[in-house]
Amino acid sequence: QGFLDRVAEAGKPLEELKAKVVGSATDAIEGNRNVCRVQECAMGNLVADAQLDRVADQGVTISIANSGGLRASIDAGDITMGEVLTVLPFSNTLATFKIKGEDIVAALENGLSQIEDIAGRFPQVAGLKYTFDKSKPAGSRLVGDVLVQDGGNWVAIDAAKEYGVVTNNYVRGGGDGYDVFATEAIDAYDFGPPLEQVLADYIAKKGGSYTPYTDGRITDASP
Repeated sequence: QGFLDRVAEAGKPLEELKAKVVGSATDAIEGNRNVCRVQECAMGNLVADAQLDRVADQGVTISIANSGGLRASIDAGDITMGEVLTVLPFSNTLATFKIKGEDIVAALENGLSQIEDIAGRFPQVAGLKYTFDKSKPAGSRLVGDVLVQDGGNWVAIDAAKEYGVVTNNYVRGGGDGYDVFATEAIDAYDFGPPLEQVLADYIAKKGGSYTPYTDGRITDASP
């Protein structure tokens, strides 16, 4: 058996994995960097929702996904594991921690600090809502209160209260400028399941058919 045959054989399981259909999308899921790095986007909502859904039973209520971690869109129709891996190619794992409200606000300001450069730190979210003005100086771009869910209501985040947060291990470790998570996180656990598996499982859990959406959780109030 020649070397190239062995290489082909070794690659088979991966090819089979990539071909596996994990579900379908009723419409294209927007993951374009020029959209997701400056505003709420459907792929950002999908990933942030999937992260939150996975750990909601652990008392986690807020999810943050860096847009730089989203590398592609997904077409309407069948979604293969290969497509999921194209969106999330970094083998990141789910990371959970507790942190004060004021530190979450600081993290969001970091996420908005390089929006004019279409930087990957822009925060896609679940379990919170925020409004920003990119004409303001970096570090003070949030407008009004950051809102979090309290039962069925949306209330202003409490600066002194500790919240359960989920993100990926890269962001939790201070990647994309999120140093506040590296320094201020309490009870951090960075070794959750791989993000691509979390996403595939979430789509499957949704009955296999996923309808992309945006719902106004992020508002651009720039003039």
